[in-house]
Amino acid sequence: MSSSTAVPGQSPIAETAPLSLCALEPHVPADRLVAEMVPPPRFDTVRFDTYVPDPDQPSQIEAVKVLGGFATGLGGAHATGTGKRKWFSRKAAPMAGPLGVYLDGGYGVGKTHLLASLWHATPAAPSLKAFGTFVELTNLVGALGFQQTVQTLSGHRLLCIDEFELDDPGDTVLVSSLLSRLVEAGVALAATSNTLPGKLGEGRFAAADFLREIQGLSSHFHPLRIDGEDYRHRGLPEAPAPYSDEQVTRAAYATAGASLDDFPSLLDHLARVHPSRYGALTDGIRAVCLTDVQPVPDQSTALRLVVLADRLYDREIPVLASGLPFDRLFSDEMLNGGYRKKYFRAISRLTALARDAKGLVAQ
Repeated sequence: MSSSTAVPGQSPIAETAPLSLCALEPHVPADRLVAEMVPPPRFDTVRFDTYVPDPDQPSQIEAVKVLGGFATGLGGAHATGTGKRKWFSRKAAPMAGPLGVYLDGGYGVGKTHLLASLWHATPAAPSLKAFGTFVELTNLVGALGFQQTVQTLSGHRLLCIDEFELDDPGDTVLVSSLLSRLVEAGVALAATSNTLPGKLGEGRFAAADFLREIQGLSSHFHPLRIDGEDYRHRGLPEAPAPYSDEQVTRAAYATAGASLDDFPSLLDHLARVHPSRYGALTDGIRAVCLTDVQPVPDQSTALRLVVLADRLYDREIPVLASGLPFDRLFSDEMLNGGYRKKYFRAISRLTALARDAKGLVAQ
């Protein structure tokens, strides 16, 4: 249904009024959380042969070879069988229990692309493979309970965990306990995490942190270093400057399926919606338009915004905004604190989505 809507300073726009994320309060049943544990839409079509290694980074080329072998090895018996061990090394002695791989690298080197490619390449039915972020996995435990989550995932061939977080001791212990139970059940594991920008030569420290935090599981993971620069900025122009409120509003009314919200109101709304429902919050949204972007006021709000940024990025939803540029969302204290990896990831992803939104603005 169309309506004639006046935008301040402009003639009326005869378009359908945009949606408002603040008006949505989705409810997600637990079975949907399980069914959606697949690579997000952005990675539906990625495969090992669509990954373009940087020719100056041999570790990227090696990662494709190792992970391809890992996927092939999983085509045999359930992970407790011996067939899956072929990928590790032709000279390596057999290891007890299932193996896993940990992709260690900085932002935008293609770790999620490779993890999703592993999921796609593993010869098993989608119902026997699970893919989700660390946050989504903890949300699943919250929705199903620990024992039910173990039971649900124990029959899987592979569990891929993207963005494994080491900054929340409670969640790390919870997931470590869950993975221990899944290892006992014969589930193969793969995980990614991030090294901070400027620390790309120190992957051994990130890997050591990961292996230490998962404690008894460390023997099941082979750390695989992936070096390189953030591909989202490789040869690309600088992120576009924020637009005016008027430009953002006009674009929202002119774009089918767009949402329009002022940024402070959206942050308030996120506090009323559980993060496990942020993906459902974006159902049917084709573009997110935000006015009056301001610095995030506190850490709890910032962490909720990080989850929303991840869901928007996964779903390739462009973000058009007025106010401050996205690299000024988080204070110096936040960027130097314990959650800095999450904030840098959010900045990188929102910047990429801001580039994607440039075409929404009439030239």
